[in-house]
Amino acid sequence: MKFAAQLQLYDEAGRRKYLNSSERERLLIAADDLGPAESAFLYVLTFTGCRVSEALAMTSHHLDSQTDTITFRTLKRRRLIFRTVPVPPEVTELLLRLDRPGDLPFWTMHRSTAWRLVSRTMASASIEGPMACCKGLRHSFGMRAADRNVPQPVIQRWMGHASPATTAIYIDAIGVEERAFASRMW
Repeated sequence: MKFAAQLQLYDEAGRRKYLNSSERERLLIAADDLGPAESAFLYVLTFTGCRVSEALAMTSHHLDSQTDTITFRTLKRRRLIFRTVPVPPEVTELLLRLDRPGDLPFWTMHRSTAWRLVSRTMASASIEGPMACCKGLRHSFGMRAADRNVPQPVIQRWMGHASPATTAIYIDAIGVEERAFASRMW
């Protein structure tokens, strides 16, 4: 049952665990006030939905500036898995400005330092609640993709979900068709 509880986009009090569009925009504005490395880190989390550990493992070899994509590697079920996520050209430019040699990670911070950076930036953007964390950015990415009608298999691949059931929480939560039905009633 613990796994089923993790497949919720709302906490036990019914509060969202994901950032809405205005919160996402405020976060990116706050990120612009940070140093280049910290700003790039927050942009990567926001525009890829990657896990903190995946971002921290990134090197310039994982960035393809010709296609504006980032390839993440993660360990899933004791297998090394790679997935490629497209990013806006601005994210590619931010990473290229960091000018890191190919085999060195873009960021040398520890996971807990990364979590504190995200929390601090969320606070400066006046974002409070269960969404004000790294996981909130990941959920926000999934919700935004679903809201923009990105097909479920593509969202699953971009987010690195092993099961379509995990990705389905974003599709079910948005219910674009359901919203269209409701708007007819309004």
